[in-house]
Amino acid sequence: MVEKLYTQLLDKIPDIKTLKKLHSKILLDPKLCSNIALGVKLMRAYSARGHSIITRHVFDKIPERNVSIFNVMIRSYANNKLYSDAICMFRTMCENDVKPDQYSFPCVLKACSGLGNLRVGLQVHGLIIRMGLDMNLFVGNGLVAMYGKCGRLVEARCVLDEIPRKDVVSWNSMVAGYSHNGMFDDALEICRNMEFNGMKPNDGTMASLLPSVSNTTIENVEFVIDMFRNMEGKDLVSWNVMISVYVKNSMSNDAVKLYLEMETCGIRPDVITIASILPACGDLSAVLVGKRIHYYVERNGLLPNLSVENALIDMYAKSGCLDEARKVFDVMHSRDVISWTSMISAYGASGQGHNAVELFHKMQRSGLVPDSIAFVSVLSACSHAGLLKEGKFCYKMMTEKYEIVPRPEHFACMVDLLGRAGQIDEAYSFIKKMPVAPNERVWGALLSACRVYNNMDIGLVAADNLCQLAPKQSGYYVLISNIFAKAGRWKDVTTIRLLMKDRGVKKIPGISNVELNNQVHTFLAGDRLHPQSDKIYEELEVLVGKMKDAGYVPETDGALHDVEEEDKETHLAVHSEKLAIVFAIINTEPGTPIRITKNLRVCGDCHIAAKLISKITGRAIIVRDTNRFHHFQNGICTCGDYW
Repeated sequence: MVEKLYTQLLDKIPDIKTLKKLHSKILLDPKLCSNIALGVKLMRAYSARGHSIITRHVFDKIPERNVSIFNVMIRSYANNKLYSDAICMFRTMCENDVKPDQYSFPCVLKACSGLGNLRVGLQVHGLIIRMGLDMNLFVGNGLVAMYGKCGRLVEARCVLDEIPRKDVVSWNSMVAGYSHNGMFDDALEICRNMEFNGMKPNDGTMASLLPSVSNTTIENVEFVIDMFRNMEGKDLVSWNVMISVYVKNSMSNDAVKLYLEMETCGIRPDVITIASILPACGDLSAVLVGKRIHYYVERNGLLPNLSVENALIDMYAKSGCLDEARKVFDVMHSRDVISWTSMISAYGASGQGHNAVELFHKMQRSGLVPDSIAFVSVLSACSHAGLLKEGKFCYKMMTEKYEIVPRPEHFACMVDLLGRAGQIDEAYSFIKKMPVAPNERVWGALLSACRVYNNMDIGLVAADNLCQLAPKQSGYYVLISNIFAKAGRWKDVTTIRLLMKDRGVKKIPGISNVELNNQVHTFLAGDRLHPQSDKIYEELEVLVGKMKDAGYVPETDGALHDVEEEDKETHLAVHSEKLAIVFAIINTEPGTPIRITKNLRVCGDCHIAAKLISKITGRAIIVRDTNRFHHFQNGICTCGDYW
């Protein structure tokens, strides 16, 4: 009766305090102390509580050990990530002529997986084959996982194919193998095979995908969406995977919508969720959602956390909220190079080059060594602010002091830096001396400078190279056309338009996003799909009238449009950023800053318009285009009309 009572109590796996009391009473009773069944129960109870050392003490007191007792000890080590101890125990079992069984091998294979120990894994596989257990489901699953973790994916797939009756774990193990090795598309292909073979993906499948989520095809994104939506009782990891898929594939609006849906479903985000969704908020300048997430992070004690703090800095920086980004930066307990680089980049993109350079030197004084990305940030900051002397100094420091080999990004920054200063000839000479072939970003920086300073000769050289390197990039054709238009060479403008048509190059439609009440509103040029379209166009017409009274003349020569000349003025008036700005004016209180994100460079006409609107309405307007931030206030832009 006493033995039965203790057995029942141990089966419930009591808390550690109660467990130790039971253990003490068992040790005081010689009869109970020699009971092997109770010894095994104690081992399992301690192991479940993560106490592998005490589990080992109990194991050592058992005089006669069979395969089941060894299995409990190996499992205890493996489940508590003491993988080397698990392998040693397996060896001890074999040395003591205790024959392993189908329950021994999954545990020791888990230990091999945890260590990435292929050598032992191969030895264990050989023993499995000799014992005829290679067709066993649990053993096979362990082999798939082991080979996957060790990067032997061909072998893992062979084992999977040979398992006669696969279960969900079999497929998930193969998914995890591809994912662990960064092969997201291959992992998704296994998910497809899994569904084809009648197995429904589950939360474990999604968890296996998480480490490798990356940019993929639209078909694969749609497959993951369907897989996610068809799952029942989704856990947090599944939501994290889906958010990450959206973010990695530039579907930021969908990511934010899904995050809000997750909140509605009562799923509490963790640090992985937060670090994933904040970049999407930054991409959309969805600062209201971002601030709400920041509040959640602070309220729930998720700080300090380096990845979350870096994501917060990035989100605020991309939203043009430099003060908020700096507040996060200043209160961090520890900072890595990413933290400093994000803040430097934030200052640079907003035209605050002196602050960026000062912070860069402060980072060096803190003892951190800047990497190549940090130098891209500081050089870009110098470029945006026109700090020629400082930029040259930083470039020299990078190449001579830190001996960092310049990459195309560094070369592009230097060309842009020289070009902004009007030193077109020096910029062109710099390109000709480059040790590697210049890429499209380098030539693009030179072409932009030629447009601003009307350098036709070098501009045509840059244009010729760009047409060869990026024959489908419509933005470069626009720049080339603008150079010809400024020079009054209208035949050449027509030639560029015809060349675009012949090559099948289409101008990417401009898209502008603006956030209101935690929802991101998206506008296209000439958009009339928005519910408030009538009101927006009425207000825009009034605003254009006020702008013209203030001296506004539409810049019809500065942009390339596939419309007739007489329609250009009308077309310019309904560009996406103008619609987004007017929408924000209508729906927010006077004086509220307006934040817009644009998928293309701001055109010259919209830049002029935004300056005038900021003065007429008394609003600060922050526009982030693909090149930089434009902070419009009282008729002035921080970019100095160079972008």
